[in-house]
Amino acid sequence: MLEEIIEIKGKRTGPTSIVLAGVHGNEKCGIEVFRRILPNIEIEKGRVIFGYGNPRALELNKRFIETDLNRIFKDDNLLSPNEKMSYEYKRAQFLKTYFAQADALLDIHASLTPNSKPFIICEANAEGIMKYLPIGLVVSGFDRVEPGGTDYYMNSIGKIGICAECGYFGDSSSIHTAEKSIFAFLKACGHIKNNLKPQKQSYMRIYDLYKTMTNKFTLINPLNDFEEVLKGQVIGIDGGKEVRVKKSGIILFARNREQIGTEAFLFGEKNSLA
Repeated sequence: MLEEIIEIKGKRTGPTSIVLAGVHGNEKCGIEVFRRILPNIEIEKGRVIFGYGNPRALELNKRFIETDLNRIFKDDNLLSPNEKMSYEYKRAQFLKTYFAQADALLDIHASLTPNSKPFIICEANAEGIMKYLPIGLVVSGFDRVEPGGTDYYMNSIGKIGICAECGYFGDSSSIHTAEKSIFAFLKACGHIKNNLKPQKQSYMRIYDLYKTMTNKFTLINPLNDFEEVLKGQVIGIDGGKEVRVKKSGIILFARNREQIGTEAFLFGEKNSLA
């Protein structure tokens, strides 16, 4: 049985931050970092909350139990009756009590796409922290296009929300990226001595999301995260109908789907953080 929340206080007063891992129960890189660092980590200033996002899904090595926990942190009137009856909804309400106590959040994730490169999801309000994280690609726009994540919720209540996508979940390097990101976050937030320098980073913005129209969406070819696509290019077949790119840009999280109304892929473009 997991100890779901672990709080560590420093000797001096300071800000409160929260680090989450396992919001998706099959993404274990952050959980492995917790296992390594929590027995010995020392916080010099403030308070740090380490949280296991979805304990039941972690135990079963599943993305979620009843609904995606990282899509349910939004107003109740935007959720279905089934979502509001789910285990993940109850879990979200529990986690919100800790979010309310924190000034900033780092949520550790990994991608299901092989060869996926690490990237940061955040909005402009996170720039003072994000620029120190050891990941060279920053993606904004998720709050508008795909609301309901932990970072979205923190931003919506006037805090700072950051998600670190640490690479392919089957690659051990995702664990290394997660560990470096957690320590950089703690340093940037002032919890431990800060010897960081700003990183060289590039920026992309997500501007559109394609949801399936039928229960059979199939990609024409596998697509890597951030692969460039051209205007008019056929991405997949949705119930016999071709789905084409509206304009040239990049694609993210492209998946075959077998349910109506599910997220099939995201469109984006190179941009500044705004």
